[in-house]
Amino acid sequence: MNIFCNKPVVMNSNFLPAISMAAINKANESADINDLYDLLTQPLHEELYHRKTFDFLDDLSDGQQLLLTFDYVRIQVGQGGFIQFIENGYIGLLPTMIEQLYKIGGNDMAQVLDDVLKVFVLNRELLSKPKTVEEFAQLYDELKEFEIIDERFNKLNEPTVKLMLAYAMAHVNEFAQVKKEGE
Repeated sequence: MNIFCNKPVVMNSNFLPAISMAAINKANESADINDLYDLLTQPLHEELYHRKTFDFLDDLSDGQQLLLTFDYVRIQVGQGGFIQFIENGYIGLLPTMIEQLYKIGGNDMAQVLDDVLKVFVLNRELLSKPKTVEEFAQLYDELKEFEIIDERFNKLNEPTVKLMLAYAMAHVNEFAQVKKEGE
């Protein structure tokens, strides 16, 4: 199985930030994988912040959507696990992200996110109702299954980011309007 897919998942993007190939190569050669990840996601975050609506995702290619939405997962899970991710209203990002992960060969992470959806559905009433701060904190004691899912996510985070970045480098024109030196 070719994890890089011989052709891009979806090339259509109505938002391609201008990034120089020199900057892309420099970030790609960095020892810190977050350098390239941040280079590709930062313009997406800035535009999303400017537009103030997740409808912006409709203007992005599948690869751009995956990088941006996965970043929301990384941030939320890093701060408070999937319980926080759900409480902050991001659960709707997962179905498309799961599909996109399968398309680039990120099957293990796709399964983790699918498991988040399953636990959410089984506990929808509890997770969907408004909560006090105390009730929110109590969710961590009541829904221990998220601890295991959080651990699985954290274990797969870096390999998944590397997979997404390998895909991005193989299909750089899906992520940026590449500028040559001097442009």
